[in-house]
Amino acid sequence: MGNLKKVNMVRRSLMRNLTKNIGNANALKSGSIDTSKIKKVLICRPNGRLGNLLLITPLIQEVSKTFPDCTIDLFVKGTLAPIVFERYGNIDKIIDLPKKPFKELLKYIKVWTLIRRQNYDLVLNVDQNSSSGRLAVQFSTAKYKFFGDLPENVQLDFNDYDHIAKYPVYNFRYFLSQFGIEDKKEPIALLDLKLSEAEKANGKKILNDIIDPDKRTIAIFTFATGEKCYCESWWADFYNALKNDFQDYNIFEVLPVENVSQISFEAPSFYSKDVREIGSVLANVDVFVGADSGIMHLASASKAPTVGLFSVSSLKKYHPYGNGSVGLDTNTLKVPDYVKAIKTILDKNN
Repeated sequence: MGNLKKVNMVRRSLMRNLTKNIGNANALKSGSIDTSKIKKVLICRPNGRLGNLLLITPLIQEVSKTFPDCTIDLFVKGTLAPIVFERYGNIDKIIDLPKKPFKELLKYIKVWTLIRRQNYDLVLNVDQNSSSGRLAVQFSTAKYKFFGDLPENVQLDFNDYDHIAKYPVYNFRYFLSQFGIEDKKEPIALLDLKLSEAEKANGKKILNDIIDPDKRTIAIFTFATGEKCYCESWWADFYNALKNDFQDYNIFEVLPVENVSQISFEAPSFYSKDVREIGSVLANVDVFVGADSGIMHLASASKAPTVGLFSVSSLKKYHPYGNGSVGLDTNTLKVPDYVKAIKTILDKNN
């Protein structure tokens, strides 16, 4: 582990300890909320990774449905948010926290000043362990503040509560129930990139130039970050099985921004740095297969039936859901199991 990574780990641990009691959930107040008067909302998820941004789309949809007349600002990191949320019409400002605050101190200060000056009616923190998120809620002048966690004596009994896209919605619903807004127990919304019909049509055109348009298509993504990335020999075995069991299908590879392939570019491939363009292509495949990654969540948010491969990260927390998607534990399952899962999805959507 490099020295910089160690320093960042210590810094994050210190900040969590310093901020964990900010907005103590036991201090949650009750009363009532007039939904028609919630006009301006801030959602705090100061993280710039593609997957983490896509994973807040169910909460954004929930807030929009609960307060249909509101506009939403997002407190995030990095430059991807305007692209990911391009077609969310009620999103107004995107407030991005600098990745390196000490090198961009003036911008860092301006962010907090902007949050303080906005007249938010409601401010929500997505991740209860986010120090910056908790601070943003506390720093705001909103009448209603939700810090992302529940009172210590409250446990919500949902079999999918552990999922990172779902528990913020469940927690938000509980928060609202304390103010007289009924929890209708509706299913949590799916991840959604909100691709336009024109984008999907363009994606189909791109895809048809790569594969045989008369065959059904399996997309694979062989890359992932760190320990989540399966080695070349692992992918060689799996790819050979795919070619053997799906001889009448197109199999093509979506390449990462690093432009590398764990199958040595053996399959027809697609490369793009445009997140929405990648999503538009994936929206036209019959099934997507890949390890836990931002591209896996992008496939899910593009409504592609998705097979997520998990070896390190938490399956319960990050698995793709909706449209027949499944997460597979590759520590306990083998190649025939992955093939079976793909066949099940293809058969259901035949």
